[in-house]
Amino acid sequence: MRQLVLLVCVATSLLITGVANAGNIIPTLESKSGKIGFYPISNEISYYRNYDDTGESRGQTLQIVAINGFKLITDFTFEFTADYNWDYSYADPFDLAAGMNARDHYVELSLVKPVTSFVSLNIQRVISTFELEPINQFGVRLVF
Repeated sequence: MRQLVLLVCVATSLLITGVANAGNIIPTLESKSGKIGFYPISNEISYYRNYDDTGESRGQTLQIVAINGFKLITDFTFEFTADYNWDYSYADPFDLAAGMNARDHYVELSLVKPVTSFVSLNIQRVISTFELEPINQFGVRLVF
């Protein structure tokens, strides 16, 4: 699974930086039949310096957000959200003397199927250093 996450990160980076047209926008691709297509919605990479309320440094975060629609006979949305952190979280939040984690991460992979214009079904996989095992989520999404 970690290899899949790495592959998605690399693919997202290549799409954002390498396969963009002159305006640095990922192109929409659609077959002539209209039954297969790729539709970029939001693809972003952000870098943050983190500080808590007292002004103490809480490390750095690299965040990748890729939300893209695709059509394979019917419409879907694939969402990839990842936060990679350095010196961000405490090894033990109840024992601050234990120090900070050198690295941690939080990744969500979601497949969304619109049912109506305001209701979608959502399947999501959450992988993080905060949980011992990955978590699968199944739910309903309301669009406002």
